[in-house]
Amino acid sequence: MTTKRKGANKELEVGEIVSRSEQFIEKYQKKIIYGIAVVALLAGAILGIKHGYLVPLEKKAAAALFKGELYFGRDSFALALYGNGADYPGFESIISDYGITRSGNLAKAYAGVCYFRLGEPEKAIGQLKSYSGKDNMVSPALTGLIGDCYVNMGNVKEGISYFEKAASLAGNEIVSPTYLKKAGIAYESLGQYNDAVKAYTAIKEKYFNSDEASEIDKYITRASESAKK
Repeated sequence: MTTKRKGANKELEVGEIVSRSEQFIEKYQKKIIYGIAVVALLAGAILGIKHGYLVPLEKKAAAALFKGELYFGRDSFALALYGNGADYPGFESIISDYGITRSGNLAKAYAGVCYFRLGEPEKAIGQLKSYSGKDNMVSPALTGLIGDCYVNMGNVKEGISYFEKAASLAGNEIVSPTYLKKAGIAYESLGQYNDAVKAYTAIKEKYFNSDEASEIDKYITRASESAKK
């Protein structure tokens, strides 16, 4: 394979990763974030019982966050981030003013997705990494989104590490196969075809009921044939 052809294939494969990143976020962003909101509310209730002094602050943060969630739901990401100059301050201000609250933590996740959708991956990474959560759906998906950001920045190798981490953290048929497939495509873009085969095979063997598994054989074949060249 010529250097020119390898370069063209790499550009195509990275483009495929980015495209799938955007499709995944468009499909699941609201479910992911609303999942965060449920987790935050439950945790906030527990926190309020244990630390009564935080309850008023949490209420203010939640009230400020509500309008941002509405903007986010309408894909008005800039307004959600920076506010409307009137009755809503923006996720960034909520993070600054109420960072120690559960709603402030939730605002970091919202802000990370907003920055990603606005084409600012470095800022997205900062907010996504600052979010704290331990569930097996939301946190892995946000971890995978960090990988998407690195890919968009041209750091495919770092992106792969976050894709694999997301798949491992999740262990479910929604998040895991999505990011294993992205990892496989990214490995192919780097010419690491054996690693790509491993990622694709994991989908076939562990997540055989997923949407990704239905077409994974062609990816395994493609990577396996490339490894022989």
